[in-house]
Amino acid sequence: MTTTPFTTPRDLLRYAVTRFNTAQLFFGHGSAEAYDEAAYLILHTLKLPLDLLDPFLDAKLLPEEIAAVMAVIERRVNDRVPAAYITNEAFLGSYKFYVDERTIVPRSFIAELIPEYFAPWVNEPENVTNILELCTGSGCLAIMMADAFPDALVDAVDISADALEVAKRNVATYELEDRLTLIQSDLYANVPNKKYDLIITNPPYVNSSSMSKLPMEYRAEPELALDGGKDGMDIVRRIVAGAAERLTDDGLLIVEIGNEKEFAEAAFGEMGLTWLTTSNGDDMVFLLTADQLKL
Repeated sequence: MTTTPFTTPRDLLRYAVTRFNTAQLFFGHGSAEAYDEAAYLILHTLKLPLDLLDPFLDAKLLPEEIAAVMAVIERRVNDRVPAAYITNEAFLGSYKFYVDERTIVPRSFIAELIPEYFAPWVNEPENVTNILELCTGSGCLAIMMADAFPDALVDAVDISADALEVAKRNVATYELEDRLTLIQSDLYANVPNKKYDLIITNPPYVNSSSMSKLPMEYRAEPELALDGGKDGMDIVRRIVAGAAERLTDDGLLIVEIGNEKEFAEAAFGEMGLTWLTTSNGDDMVFLLTADQLKL
């Protein structure tokens, strides 16, 4: 076993932060900076509580523990994979999900809106009985929706069989198999012939120019889940076009489009998009009512 001059988590933390900053890693999958990501990876690898770094900073580590942390640090730097693929876990709100390279790392501004039931647009959450999520990936939003709307059945769709295997694992963890159905489908193609009170989606929306400039960490994710075509709206157009016939008379379509507001307004602006407020402003998620979609 190769020896190192490190003996404590404090030593490893300092080293990891320096390595991460020197390598100019990209942090967009849960951590905002090198320190946070280094602390998370060290605590996870050592199987310590993720919210308790200080009590363990100066604990003497076994050689095999140091080697395990060093291997994680080197993988993060050399392979440039998101930390979530190393730990096989990702957090969204108060939820934890299993994740691996078969699906993108869970992240969504829609997740911020679920605990408030998309207020003021959903006046009576108990009356929401059918929900459709398109492009479910790891199943994270569908699980959060099923949890928030306990009277609803949720259909969660993805074109990728691999992604649905990940989603199946998460659905089982949250014991929602009786209310959450996973469907392999190219958007609406295999969706049951029924009406939904809510259709939500965080679809592929990265435009071609932005795809070519993505950091390596994003390139480690499935391209299918990111690439939205020339203006990022290829999949979104199909979602919007098919939503009207799938929604109840007072149903809502809620779509996340990241940094693509300009392209979304160009494509759908005449419909009168409502932009919902998130922690990143009023340009990440838009809403259309069933009436707007029918025009």
